[in-house]
Amino acid sequence: MYQEVVLLLTLLCVSSSVVISGPISDGLLPNGNFEMGPKPSQLKGSVVKGRTAVPNWEITGFVEYIKAGQKQDDMVLVVPEGSSAVRLGNEASISQKISVRSGRLYSVTFSAARTCAQDERLNISVTHESGVIPIQTMYGSDGWDSYSWAFKAGGPEIEIRIHNPGREEHPACGPLIDAVAIKALFPPRFSGNNLIKNGNFEEGPYVFAKAKWGVLIPPFIEDDNSPLPGWMIESLKAVKYVDKAHFFVPEGHRAIELVGGKESAVSQIVRTTSLNKFYALSFKVGDARDACEGPMAVEAFAGGRKILVEYASKGKGGFKQGRLVFKAVSARARVTFLSTFYHMKNDHSGSLCGPVIDDVRLVAVRTVGG
Repeated sequence: MYQEVVLLLTLLCVSSSVVISGPISDGLLPNGNFEMGPKPSQLKGSVVKGRTAVPNWEITGFVEYIKAGQKQDDMVLVVPEGSSAVRLGNEASISQKISVRSGRLYSVTFSAARTCAQDERLNISVTHESGVIPIQTMYGSDGWDSYSWAFKAGGPEIEIRIHNPGREEHPACGPLIDAVAIKALFPPRFSGNNLIKNGNFEEGPYVFAKAKWGVLIPPFIEDDNSPLPGWMIESLKAVKYVDKAHFFVPEGHRAIELVGGKESAVSQIVRTTSLNKFYALSFKVGDARDACEGPMAVEAFAGGRKILVEYASKGKGGFKQGRLVFKAVSARARVTFLSTFYHMKNDHSGSLCGPVIDDVRLVAVRTVGG
């Protein structure tokens, strides 16, 4: 009996040592904020020496470990979160392998700050997908922005890689990367008789608890793998995902800020199953309480019709209702929103801002006035 118990305990110990960890939870990746850095022997100045010197990460190329307040010539390098970040030089990359649920849609959120070039961009990829994140336009007032990108997991383990494809004269030139997080996204569903999916924008990328600058959703993001499920970003500029903790949100806890004028648009293709029937598109337009003041206007398009909703912003929050009724002329209709004007915050930062849209609904009605 004693030998059987010992054998059982031994088997349990052995089996527990080979258990593969389950899918990663929403939040920062292991050491996603780079607060655990290389050993002193793995640094030459700020340059990281050793492929696995940064705990939980693998690096290639010229990578620097940057501390908050560190200077480059006369410029203080800004660390987005905490006290440490990494800087990716020409053709440098960082990567990490994580466990996920195969076939599930995920969104990656990370913060980045420019340090040199005006046309910097980043490549982000998983094992089987990749995308380009333009970071030349600064939208935040703090010296950095947070970006999101989505992918569908092709297997139970994936490798997330962030790569700087830049070719600057100075090899150290490149963006600072910090606070890399992940979030599992749920497929958008209809709510009641509303034909718009995720019309309240509650399902979206991971938002850092202290991210008072919001999260950017890059342009030309298609519906299948969008960090904003159900929606497409069909524009040259990003849109900003804002939360109730840091901004004014007309409905619920999340909304979208159109920060790039007519170059910042969101759209969704909906099924209008009843041809020659009338549909009413309703939505809220307001300001995010982020020092974005002045006359605003949002253009909404649906079923070949257009409406312009004007809103006078004092930069302190608020909204008004918009409504557009149209007749379905096909089995599908494209619903699109864009900002008529370009706006900048009144804090002298030169940061782009714009109107907020939220609570988008599309329902069948009997008449034009229904």
